[in-house]
Amino acid sequence: MYRQERGLTHVATHLDDRLSALAEAERDGARRLKVAYVMSRFPKLSETFVLGEILALEEQGVDVELYPLLRERAQVVHPEAAALCERARFQPFLSLPILRSQLYFLRRSPRRYAGALWALLRGTWGSPNFFVGALGIFPKVAHAARLMEAEGVAHVHCHFSNHPAAAGFLIHRLTGIPYSFTAHGSDLHVDRHMLREKVAEAAFVVPISEFNRDVILRECGADAAGKLAVIHCGVDTELFRPRDADPPDRLLFSVVCLGTLHEVKGQTYLVEACRLLAEEGIRVDCTLIGEGRDRRALERQIADAGLDGRITLAGRRTRAEVAQLLLSADVLVAPSVPTRKGKREGIPVALMEAMSGGVAVVASDISGIPELVENEATGLLVPPRDAPALADALRRLHDDLSLRRRLGLAGREKVVREFDVRKSAGALARRFRAHARLAA
Repeated sequence: MYRQERGLTHVATHLDDRLSALAEAERDGARRLKVAYVMSRFPKLSETFVLGEILALEEQGVDVELYPLLRERAQVVHPEAAALCERARFQPFLSLPILRSQLYFLRRSPRRYAGALWALLRGTWGSPNFFVGALGIFPKVAHAARLMEAEGVAHVHCHFSNHPAAAGFLIHRLTGIPYSFTAHGSDLHVDRHMLREKVAEAAFVVPISEFNRDVILRECGADAAGKLAVIHCGVDTELFRPRDADPPDRLLFSVVCLGTLHEVKGQTYLVEACRLLAEEGIRVDCTLIGEGRDRRALERQIADAGLDGRITLAGRRTRAEVAQLLLSADVLVAPSVPTRKGKREGIPVALMEAMSGGVAVVASDISGIPELVENEATGLLVPPRDAPALADALRRLHDDLSLRRRLGLAGREKVVREFDVRKSAGALARRFRAHARLAA
C-alpha cells in the first residue's frame, strides 16, 4: 500500500514498514506462545477437563509442554492422552540431572534457591500431606524450572490448587516465569495451607465457579479479588452432541452415572434410589461408569438390594465410549455429596458432557453445581444424601418425556453458551499471552 502513497516521505515509509514488521512479529510470537502445564498425575482418565483444555489451547496456537508431577499408570487411557504422553516431561524424584539442576540454582542465586525452599516449607507447615509432598517434589520441580527456562516457556499453568500450584510457586520463585493455577474441588476445599502465598505470587487464579471464588476470597481477603477470574471447565460440544432422534420406545428407563467410585460421588444414594423405584415397579437400567475404591461396597449394596442385572458397574471408559453411552441414556445423575473429611466436587464435568449431548440431568444442590444445573430450567437439583428425593426426580423424568426433552434442550444451550472448552481455552490463552507480554 505504501507504494501507492507517492506523497509519503522516505522516513514515513520506512516507519510504516517497521511497524508492520513489528505487528507481524507480535502475531507470529503469539502463535508460538509456549506454556507449561503442571498437574498432579497424567494421563488420568477421570481428568478429561485437563486433556480437553490442552487440546483446545493447541488448536488456538498455544504450544503446551506437559510437566506432570507423577505418571499415572492405568489400563485404560484416552487415545489423545496417549499421544501427549509421548512428549510429556515425566521426571523421577531424584536423578543425576536433577542434582545438577540444584547445583545450577545454588551457584546462580543461592539466596533465591534457599528462599524458595524456605517459603515452601514455611507455607506448608502444619499440613503433613502438603509438607511431605513439598519436600518430595522440590528437587524435580527445580529441575523442571531449569528446563522451562532453557526452552523459552513464557507461562506456567497448574491444574489444582494443592501440589501443582506449589510447583508453580516454586518455578516462579526460581525463574521469574509467571504462573497461574485452576482451583477445582477437593484440592481447594479440604486443605488451604499456603493458599494465600500461592494467590499472592500468581499472575492470576482461575476458580472454576463463583462458589470457589467466594471460598478463595474468604481465605485470602478482598485484596485477592483482582487476581481471580472465573473460567469454567469446558467440554467438547462437537464430540458430545445430541442424538439425531429419540431412542425407540423401551421398557427400561436408562440412567447413567459417570465418575470415580468414591464417597464424594455419592453413587450409594443412586443405588438406593433405584431400589425405591424398583419397589414401585419402575424398571430402571442403571450404568455406573468409572472405577475406584468403593467398587466392592457398591457391588454388595446392589446384590443386597436385589438389583443385579439392573445396575451395571461398567468400569473405565474413554471419552468416545462415554459419548456413545450418553447417547443411549435417558438421564444422567450426579449424586455428589460433601464427605466427612471435607471433600466436595466443583462442577462435575460429567454433567457438562451429558447436557452437551442433550441428556436430561439430576444433580445434588451443592458447591458450584447450581451454576450449571439451574433447577427446573436446565436440570433437576436434589439435596445431597437424599435418596427419596433423588428417586422422586427420576420418577418425574421417567413419567414425563416432554420434561426430559425440554431440560435436555435447555441444558445443551447452557453448555454451548458457557461451558464450551474452546471458549474456556480462548479465555485462558488471552490471559497467558497478556501476562507473558508483561513479564517480557
